[in-house]
Amino acid sequence: MKYVIIGAGTAGLTAAKTIRKEDSSAGIYVISTDTYVHSRCMLHKYIAGERSEVELDFTEENFWDEFNINWMKGVRVSAVCPEEKKIELSTGEKMGYDRLLLANGSDSFIPPVGELRKASNVFGLRNLSDAQAIVKEAECAEHVLVIGSGLVGLDAAYGLLERGRKITIVEMAPQILPVQLDAHAAQAYQELFEQAGVRFILGRKASEAVCGSDGKIHKVTLDNGEEIPCDLIIVAAGVRPSAAYLEGSGIACDRGVTVDSHMQTNEPGIYAAGDITGLSGIWPNATEQGRTAGRNMCGIHAVYEDTYALKNTINFFGLVTLCVGRIREEEGDDIRIKEDRSQYKRAILREGKVEGILLQGDISNAGTWQYLIKNKIDVSGIKKDIFHINFADFYHVGENGKYEWAATGQS
Repeated sequence: MKYVIIGAGTAGLTAAKTIRKEDSSAGIYVISTDTYVHSRCMLHKYIAGERSEVELDFTEENFWDEFNINWMKGVRVSAVCPEEKKIELSTGEKMGYDRLLLANGSDSFIPPVGELRKASNVFGLRNLSDAQAIVKEAECAEHVLVIGSGLVGLDAAYGLLERGRKITIVEMAPQILPVQLDAHAAQAYQELFEQAGVRFILGRKASEAVCGSDGKIHKVTLDNGEEIPCDLIIVAAGVRPSAAYLEGSGIACDRGVTVDSHMQTNEPGIYAAGDITGLSGIWPNATEQGRTAGRNMCGIHAVYEDTYALKNTINFFGLVTLCVGRIREEEGDDIRIKEDRSQYKRAILREGKVEGILLQGDISNAGTWQYLIKNKIDVSGIKKDIFHINFADFYHVGENGKYEWAATGQS
């Protein structure tokens, strides 16, 4: 059997390892535009100069030799031809496969504002190549404009602060980290960034950007007419699945490549995992998707069930925050808050069930919260302070003397 995997992220490489464990004689080929294996979660450390390309590698030592996997690095796939069971490379060469996995992730989205897409000093931050380009441009840039204050935007700013750059962040929402945090928790991070020298402009968006004669944008005009000078622009305005090469292939795509519970696409023998599916941008989920796909590619029945993706861990300037479930408050919600000098906790309950938790400063007992939210456990019968809740509160001794999980009645 010949297995071809497009993408060298955690989904693709986990699938490759899984296949090798199940099929010792298989030919396994990983194709990627990347020339280094890297964790995108650590790209800000590369920008800051804290890690080299090699130090971003998350695989074990001698990975490729140990698992006997062929890595075709620096190679782009331009088309997939299911009827021929072949892929076409950008070189024009065609390569056959018995099973194919699409795991090449997603790309940054640059909005069509002015000439942002045309300028040579405008970058997204999704892959190592993006980070490398940012570091190179930053060598001669003093003023950096970051458009978007989500995790990617703040990661970029955090890394460039280490290089002594002057940074302005523009966010169209009235707070930073609008998807991940409530206003109170977000304010704590904003103050830390401001203390480090970052300027925030909230409730505004870019409306015009024109290239100069050097092909670069040197100022961006906001929707209120304010002009922001800049030498380097980083756009953190979301991502799109990297699926352009699938056009005309017949492989179904919606918000990402469409897969069933076995991670198989509508084309037999072709699977997808990770960000390209649009299912989840969380590392553990992508890893499990790759594992599930790998097993099914080997003919072993496996189902991907953990579609729960509402989880974020944030750490800037030593302040740690964990968010699980829903963060936005809705009418009818029961909001519980606990705060002191060292921590901020906020829970959202509805009809006796916890639907969201935000823990800042002290993130202990996170596993309990995640279980309660994912499994929609009713906590209305527990009379103690909800922020002191733990797994022990859901056990009792049954008639046979055994401990029973009270939430389900299972022993």
